Amino acid sequence: MANVTFSSPRMTKDITVYAVAGDTQSLLAVAQAHKIPVDFECQNGECGSCLVQVSVLSGKTPYGVALTEKEKTVLRYAGKITKEQLEAAETSDIPPPWRLACQFIVRNEDILVKF
Repeated sequence: MANVTFSSPRMTKDITVYAVAGDTQSLLAVAQAHKIPVDFECQNGECGSCLVQVSVLSGKTPYGVALTEKEKTVLRYAGKITKEQLEAAETSDIPPPWRLACQFIVRNEDILVKF
């Protein structure tokens, strides 16, 4: 079970919602279910419009989450992932801070999502 806090200048205040860890819903689906105004277009990991910054609130090492090839490509083109971060994600399961909400699956950790 995880608390997901959404933060954006577009909202009057931060909103924390409960997400079922291990559910196969994307972060974007969680946002949509709670009417959080995260931008999106394709919902397929190709356009990059749902780019968000994710940080773990526990201070612990984040759970590794595999990046899809589409997400890697979009993050590289957007300049949001370095070669070192990509290598850390692939070899050490350390996720980068920038993700695509349509590709990110919420795990059993409390997170802050900035957009």
